[in-house]
Amino acid sequence: MADCDKNCGSCSQDCGERSFLEELNPKSRVNKVIAVMSGKGGVGKSFVTASLAAAMQKAGFKTAILDADITGPSIPKMFGSGERATALSETELNPVVSSKGTQLMSINFLLENETDPVIWRGPMIAGVIKQFWHDVVWTDVDYMFVDMPPGTGDVPLTVFQSLPVNGIIVVSTPQDLVRIIVEKAANMASAMKVPILGLVENMSYLKCPDCGKEISVFGESHIDKIAADFNLPILAKIPLQLSVAQLCDEGKIEESDFTLFHAACEGIKKA
Repeated sequence: MADCDKNCGSCSQDCGERSFLEELNPKSRVNKVIAVMSGKGGVGKSFVTASLAAAMQKAGFKTAILDADITGPSIPKMFGSGERATALSETELNPVVSSKGTQLMSINFLLENETDPVIWRGPMIAGVIKQFWHDVVWTDVDYMFVDMPPGTGDVPLTVFQSLPVNGIIVVSTPQDLVRIIVEKAANMASAMKVPILGLVENMSYLKCPDCGKEISVFGESHIDKIAADFNLPILAKIPLQLSVAQLCDEGKIEESDFTLFHAACEGIKKA
């Protein structure tokens, strides 16, 4: 075998050290990349992503969201960002900036109408995610959050291979199949050699507005045992809150109270 010159992009040798990382735009600066994922859909992963980015921005950090959920983007709606991304040059894009300063890039910012369906195969979707990384000019980002689609398919693989991910946050709900959700994510994280920073249980309970009692709408939570089994910290247990749902619908997630995400933010700082 010839001597390795580490020029992996043009190398055909299977030496075990080949890198598929995409280069960041030379005008960009991104310090840490945090992927938010789940083994299944419908757990509120985008809500958690948006909340973490907004909470960290409120805490004084410069944050960004790369919306990798190409076929089901919801980040623009939560931030009330309906405009289109602007071109900086023929090969560069400016991110859309939220009212509080979080930088955003989503496929919806490039579509003529936000309701236009994205009917693409995996390789084309993967290409767009890579473009979001190296064609968008991200300005002095302390923490970039990547909102992943559910599962462990093409897009998560593209993100882990193409972006320098520093850590993963796994989102789940209190249902019995949470073990499968966590185990799938843990196995992929292990295969990709990326650490899991912790678990966020969404829709954990509903607090009665009259008596304050916590009601387990989706049954008894198993997150404590599962976290112990996988030796992972629980970063947050987020209840169902009508007021927060309304803020998301109105594009005002940045006005939420992020107290319950404090431990999650502390965990992210350790990435």
